[in-house]
Amino acid sequence: MDDVQQPDDEKRPEDAAQPTNGEALPSPEAAESAESAPKPPKDEPKRPSTLESWMAAAAASKKEEKKPTPTGKRDWFILKVQSNREDSIREALQKRIRIQGLDEFFGDIIVPIEKITEFKNGKKRVVKRKLYPGYIVVNMELNDDTWFLVRETGGIGDFTGSGGKPTPMAKEDVAKIVVKPKDEAEAPAKIDFKFKKGDRVKINEGMFENFEGDVDGIDEQNGRVTVMINIFGRSTPVELEHWQLENI
Repeated sequence: MDDVQQPDDEKRPEDAAQPTNGEALPSPEAAESAESAPKPPKDEPKRPSTLESWMAAAAASKKEEKKPTPTGKRDWFILKVQSNREDSIREALQKRIRIQGLDEFFGDIIVPIEKITEFKNGKKRVVKRKLYPGYIVVNMELNDDTWFLVRETGGIGDFTGSGGKPTPMAKEDVAKIVVKPKDEAEAPAKIDFKFKKGDRVKINEGMFENFEGDVDGIDEQNGRVTVMINIFGRSTPVELEHWQLENI
């Protein structure tokens, strides 16, 4: 029987293992090693950039930074602030101290006031008046953190002092300005004298009403004023209540 001729396009098994582009195939060992090698996960997180790494390190370092320990030594300082905003600036400073956790470095923050007795339309009333408009006083321990906190609070200009260095208040000034709430309630109200010795005044009430004269003396404790008026051609001293007078 005649042998059957194989078609030309039928390839032998050994020919099928040969690459069609002329390159050598990897050995079975190399292929097996490549398949068993670990592959990177598809969801591998993105590596942080150099800037991100630096920022993370800086944040960690800041957390580890230790705050100064209070020494318990505080002084009274005067702060220059915006006028007519003394109370709101005081509250803003107190809030920042709480937020920054620096309560241990601060004591009282005070807007100095005084009680004044006024007479208006014949009626007496006691009012509170700012002793030093545009200033507040603070009891604090001065260090870099507290200094920065105070100066960065809105409405505060700077500490009072020479050469740009905060200067603590003298003890005698503290005694005059810093008044405890209990002492403030007990302290008598000052009288609001609108004139001084030598001023020309007019008498509005009493038996010498409409007389004019010059202030000769002021009794601040009792609220009485001595006025020199002309009676029958002679200069005569008359003692009057301060509210009976007005400036000319």
